[in-house]
Formats: sequence, structure tokens, C-alpha cells
Amino acid sequence: MIDIDGSQGEGGGQIVRNACALSLITGQPFRITDVRGGRTKPGLMRQHVTAIEAACRIGAATCDGLSVGSSAITFTPGRVTAGDYHFAIGGAGSTGLVLQTVLMPLLLADGPSRLVLEGGTHNMLAPPFEFIARTFAPVVRRMGAGIDLRLVRHGFYPRGGGRIEVALTPGPLTPVDCTTRGECRSVTATALIAGLATDIAVREIAAARTRLPDWPEAAFAVRQLPDEQGPGNILLLEAAFEEVTEVVAGFGRLGVTAQSLARSAAQRMAGFIASDAFAGPYLADQLLLPFAVAGGGSFTTVKPSLHARTAAAIIERFTGQRWVFERQASGAHLVRRA
Repeated sequence: MIDIDGSQGEGGGQIVRNACALSLITGQPFRITDVRGGRTKPGLMRQHVTAIEAACRIGAATCDGLSVGSSAITFTPGRVTAGDYHFAIGGAGSTGLVLQTVLMPLLLADGPSRLVLEGGTHNMLAPPFEFIARTFAPVVRRMGAGIDLRLVRHGFYPRGGGRIEVALTPGPLTPVDCTTRGECRSVTATALIAGLATDIAVREIAAARTRLPDWPEAAFAVRQLPDEQGPGNILLLEAAFEEVTEVVAGFGRLGVTAQSLARSAAQRMAGFIASDAFAGPYLADQLLLPFAVAGGGSFTTVKPSLHARTAAAIIERFTGQRWVFERQASGAHLVRRA
């Protein structure tokens, strides 16, 4: 039994999700106390419960203490089985974070799987669908697995109601080295708006253009979604390099002006472009698990986040692998297995 302090490091739900995935992969049970102890509202939220339920369903696992608000759980894994699965989170809980929990175990299963996930697709506390599909999934494909994603319906906070479909084809994950990103091939800035005044998106685009003056005028666009998919708004900035695509999101929410949202997102994108790293901070967080499953490989990233370092610590508990972050002369960090 592996005992984990849920308040360590970033102290959030990533500890729970990675522990479930690694438990199913390695066959080792675990216990987490002080679940999400580093958050303002500690304990399991609805989306964490759904993620654990999904892990239990695909892996014939059991989990004691599984309820909204629980601060301690004990998870005992079984055998992962490929199949067709449908998980509804309720509200705007992140479909992407539930996917993160079950993805690696299913990619090691005995056959292809199909997932239908309903809930939030564009949630300010998680990477949006476009990031998963265009930034994260291509790296997993490069490692040898098949993963195809389709956004059927957008789901914004707080209403949710989104739907994504995922087709998975297992394959031996092989280590890859992702240390360079190549030349930038294209850039886009798209403001999505649903059930809100279009002027919000127009102002976001105008502010983004001011902060990204080198981007061509044709790169900027407003996309109007059906009102029934809202209310919701997100600004998506995308830079496609030869080897990787970075997606930076700015989520519309009460109390934050369109201009402020756009300036912040544009500043983060400009910072990534100015570096020479392969992975931005959110991609680095998510790559550690598949790289650990592959048993090696390397990638460069910007300054590692506390999420990434916590993920590395949880991986070491289950696998014994130690992943290190080595600062390079350029300012980027090389992430590799020690």
C-alpha cells in the first residue's frame, strides 16, 4: 500500500488522477489522506469523483471513501479492460481531466477503446479541448499509440453540457526525445463566444492584436457558437511549430474584462515564443505520465511548474523512476529520466 499526502506539492486533484492511473498500470493500491489539501476547498469535487469512478470502471477497481467532499480514499486496482465507456461528469467538470485519468491505462489495455465524455470542455481550471487535441495528443501518437478526439458540443463553465468522443488504439509506448520544436509554421487567435454579446469577443481580438503585433491580420477571428452551447467565452491562441503546437487559453469569467483576459493570454504566448522550449508549462505537466509509462525519453520546457514537480514525485512513488529538471544555458529546462 502506497501512502500519499494529498497536500504535498501542488496539493490538488492532479495527485488523485495520476495516482489512479499509475495504480491501474502498476497494480499497486494506494491511500491518499488530506485529499486536495492545498486547495481553498479541500476534498474531492464532483469531477474528481467521476474520474475515480471512471478508473474503477475500466480497471475493476474499488475505492473506499469515494464521495464529494471526502478527504481520504483507499484505491485497490484490478485488471484494465478495453471497451466502450460513457462517463457523464455533471455540470462543467472537466472532460479532459477525466480523460487524463483513464488514458494511459487504456492505452496499455488488450484492445481498442471508445470513450464518450460529457461535462465541461472549456473550463478555466483545466486545459481546453483544443489543447488536448492539438498539443498533447500528437506527442502521444508519436510515441506509438492511437488517439483520435472529436469535439461534439462545447461545454462552458458553469453550465457544462459539452461532449467529446475519443477513440484509442493501444500500442507499445516508446521513448521519444522532444528537445526542439522547429520553425513556426502558423499562428491563429480565435475568440469563441456563445450566448453572450459578440462585442466581448471583438474586444478580446483587438487587445490580442495589440499584444501580438507580429501576427498577420488574417490570424485573428471571432467564432460565434450556437446560443444553446453558452453562456461561454474563450480566447484561443495557437502557434504551430514543426514539431509541436502550443495552445494558450484565456477563459471569459465575471470580474475580468475582455481586454485584461486577452492581454494576459497574449503575454503568456509571447513568453513561450520567446523561449526555445518544446513544451509550455501545461504540456510539461501532462507529458510526464506517458514518458514514465514509456520508460524514458526527454523534452525541454519552460520553467517547470509545481504541478510538474509533483507529478514527478508521484511517478517515483509508483515506479521508482526519478525524473529530473535540468536548467539549460538558454533558460529552458531539460526533463529526463535520471
